[in-house]
Amino acid sequence: MSDLFGNEPFWVIALKSVLIFVFLLLYTLFNIWFERRVVAKMQHRIGPNVNGPFGLLQSLADGVKLALKEDIVVKSADKVVYILAPILATIPAFLAWAVIPFGPEVTIPFTDTKTVLQLTDLPVAVLYVLAVTSIGVYGIVLAGWASGSIYALLGGLRSSAQVISYEVAMGLSFVSVFMYAGSMSTSEIVAAQDDLWYFIPLFPSFVIYCIAMVGETNRAPFDLPEAEGELVGGFHTEYSSLKFALFFLAEYVNMVTVSALATTLFLGGWRAPFGIGQINDGYFNTGYWPLLWFFGKTLFFIFLFVWLRGTLPRMRYDQFMNFGWKILIPVSLAWIVAVAFIRKLKSEDMLDQRTLLIVAAVAGVVIVLSMFIPEGKPDPEPEPEEWDAFAGGYPVPPMPGQDTDTTAAPTERTSS
Repeated sequence: MSDLFGNEPFWVIALKSVLIFVFLLLYTLFNIWFERRVVAKMQHRIGPNVNGPFGLLQSLADGVKLALKEDIVVKSADKVVYILAPILATIPAFLAWAVIPFGPEVTIPFTDTKTVLQLTDLPVAVLYVLAVTSIGVYGIVLAGWASGSIYALLGGLRSSAQVISYEVAMGLSFVSVFMYAGSMSTSEIVAAQDDLWYFIPLFPSFVIYCIAMVGETNRAPFDLPEAEGELVGGFHTEYSSLKFALFFLAEYVNMVTVSALATTLFLGGWRAPFGIGQINDGYFNTGYWPLLWFFGKTLFFIFLFVWLRGTLPRMRYDQFMNFGWKILIPVSLAWIVAVAFIRKLKSEDMLDQRTLLIVAAVAGVVIVLSMFIPEGKPDPEPEPEEWDAFAGGYPVPPMPGQDTDTTAAPTERTSS
């Protein structure tokens, strides 16, 4: 970590805090426009193109209109919790950015003050991000409970179960990164990826994290807490105006947060892509150039979110939970054991790079081939026996799976 953390003037810390806040607000407006435009292209529509150049001001117009709408509070709501819930969901989304590195050490324009393009750093910065983002689910659960609506309550409960299951898989995907970097500090993890980005040697962890981050942010196809088909609107059914806008803001800021974390842990953070970073002795990894690479990488993950929303249908809730607990978590645990074993062999000079690549290639081929193995069809269930409800002379309702025999003659039914 840099020696500047904790020793900067107050005005520098305040300036960086304000810039991060403004950046997240503007990035949210851009991402809403970007999502609507990309989905429109996928569906052969035009999308917003009137307000501002290329329709860029459409998100601002919609936000102002939403904030100025009539604020309705339902009678059965717990007023205090009802108002605090959207605030509790929004604030943690911004707090997580305190430890996200945007770039290296730079000089502030028009001054001689040097600073790091990062608000602060901690020895356990990644765990801080996990802890802060987990608090946001309390806002969703409390919003569902305080609304006094069964639909909102079911949406809040779904969100809590969803975050618990996919938070575990997300946390496990970080363990292999900690093993390679030897630190939980975000700035030191970025520094450790100077030669090789971690998504290459830790590709399974990268895939697990990408899946878990979609479930963590309640985005399609994992948007079960706000499934309109069965929950009307989910946890925010009874919200309107500015309070609903805060939930909307929290969702999009969380999207950028998990994208920034993926960039930091697996894509080299603010470092330039391969080939560009080596030009002029790393010139494009100095100054304010890294801001361009960092925002470009986060935009790639935002496009991934939009792509999934425009192509995949929503999963059933039982499929969704089974996937998290029975597939992602066991695979994460097995991968952690494999990474620890490989690191131990390499430290003892018992495994060279060539052998490791061969083993990885063979394992990849086996996994791909296993996907083409046809599933065994279960034996057909025997047909249930016909049930004569009048066999004993009295009408008896059939058991589940039994068909009533209505073909018997009336004389046969009454003769007994």
